[in-house]
Amino acid sequence: MEIVRIAELLGPFTGEETPAPPFLEALQRYLELLLRWNARVNLTAVRDPEGIVSRHFGESLFAARVLLGKADVSATVADVGSGAGFPGIPMKLFAPNIELKLIESQNKKAVFLREVVRTLALEGVEVFGGRAEQWGKTAGLVTLRAVEQFERALPVAAKLVAPTGRLGLLIGTGQVARAQELLGAHWDWRQPALVPQTEGRVVLAGQSTMPAAP
Repeated sequence: MEIVRIAELLGPFTGEETPAPPFLEALQRYLELLLRWNARVNLTAVRDPEGIVSRHFGESLFAARVLLGKADVSATVADVGSGAGFPGIPMKLFAPNIELKLIESQNKKAVFLREVVRTLALEGVEVFGGRAEQWGKTAGLVTLRAVEQFERALPVAAKLVAPTGRLGLLIGTGQVARAQELLGAHWDWRQPALVPQTEGRVVLAGQSTMPAAP
């Protein structure tokens, strides 16, 4: 797909600012690699290139704008159940200064993530090929996109958030109340941000109020 078309498809998600050519070229290489691997490894059920750009790239970049704000921000981000790299890798391309941890328990997907990191020459990115419970670290921002067994995965992801850190959820509007109920106290929630061109997809950000251990 030409980068001009990628830019057009991303327009609703990136706002008024037109993405720079190097950014679009990186997404183009990412898309080509994803399409090749998806032919033999089930990385995403979305097979149409334009659908991948809008559904996956677009939503991830919108989440980057909501959760990170500016492209020059520095933060440690852990993407739980990263799968084919969403939202983590587009967030890294949006904000190159972040330290990104991609957590993926399925070996074939973890291998793909390492190939993306190698192909795009991404620095400050680590792929953890295991379950989130086994990671044993915390991050200032933890992201989780709606996954199977969401109610099991959510508390696990929340435990990886550093004291006073944030949790960023890419979920449906119908999951917002349940997510807040599952995590209970010690969280301040922002108003959900509706993902453009979707019916009921939101980015929900929560700030941990759990004090640091003495």
